Amino acid sequence: MSESFTDAASGAPWEAAEALPRGEGAARIDHIVVLGLVPPGARVLDIGCGDGSLLALLRDQRGVDGRGIELSREGVNACLARGLPVIQGDADTDLANYPDDAFDVVVLSQTIQATRNPRIVLEHLLRIGRQVIISFPNFGHWRVRAELAFRGRMPVTEIMPETWYETPNIHHCTIRDFVGLCRDVGARIEKATALDARGRPMRFSMPWWFWNLIGAQGVFLLRRGAGRG
Repeated sequence: MSESFTDAASGAPWEAAEALPRGEGAARIDHIVVLGLVPPGARVLDIGCGDGSLLALLRDQRGVDGRGIELSREGVNACLARGLPVIQGDADTDLANYPDDAFDVVVLSQTIQATRNPRIVLEHLLRIGRQVIISFPNFGHWRVRAELAFRGRMPVTEIMPETWYETPNIHHCTIRDFVGLCRDVGARIEKATALDARGRPMRFSMPWWFWNLIGAQGVFLLRRGAGRG
């Protein structure tokens, strides 16, 4: 993945984004990118599923057999109201209870930076799922760098809207950092893309360092590397 971060931004994910409705109540574009990476009918575990909007989208558009884990009671209640099978749980402590290859796809959307032990969480994801989809805000984005460099303050942006004392994010990382983590745990990056500040995939072929500067978010499709089960 030293050359490009455009694979997931072309083809099915973008076509899915164009086909679904826009405006109030429409799905988030980053969720639609995830949608384009999940095979129809897959067994899916959505970790940190929030109010269940992504899991509901996968159920309705892909017919997945979906399950969810959510830390907040409010989120669990919202998921149950949608008819989604979601339990209250913590990614840092509860993933060890799941057997190997329990799901076709495990999704961790905008959550890994809020976990206490991202490496351990990622290792569990690769063990539990045959494929893993992870999205996260890119702390290497130029606006974040500018806020730190010129104002000397922790940034507040569209994808990181909380102030430093309110944010749930405790392990900010860049796209470059995440690629390094994948290398450390032996994960194979099958597809990846950067999203702009509006959550839209960037459909240009550029080297990874450019996405590390320009991309507001990263979305990665991973699989266990050779020799890791």
